[in-house]
Amino acid sequence: MAEQIGNLTFGIIKPDAVRNGRAGSIIQRITDSGFKLRGMKLIHMTLKEAEGFYAVHAERPFFGELTEFMSSAPCVVLALEKAGAVKAWRDLMGATDPAKADEGTIRKEFATSIGENAVHGSDSEENARIEIAYFFSQLELI
Repeated sequence: MAEQIGNLTFGIIKPDAVRNGRAGSIIQRITDSGFKLRGMKLIHMTLKEAEGFYAVHAERPFFGELTEFMSSAPCVVLALEKAGAVKAWRDLMGATDPAKADEGTIRKEFATSIGENAVHGSDSEENARIEIAYFFSQLELI
């Protein structure tokens, strides 16, 4: 898998979307957009795991709210493959604020607020590698 890392990105279907029964629809949108699922797990992060994952935001005012939300219920973590995966996934997700997201994006359709915005995606290839490794061993990537 290492030789394909430029074609991989990381995503999360967040607790709000899982709680609202939208995970299947979001996965369908992902595969319909040409992504291959290389890893997928339903998990329920502990607060400590969420704090570790979002450690880069530890000094930000929203850190506590974010980590509490992400550990509040199950979510689906994904390793996604497609040419130009990071940009393609971010384009499919849409803007963080669903009110500003383009029509046809996941956040426009499934998010309810800036805080509960249905999905997460890596912002760079380097962060995609780090985030995939946080949740998946090499044996779990197909």
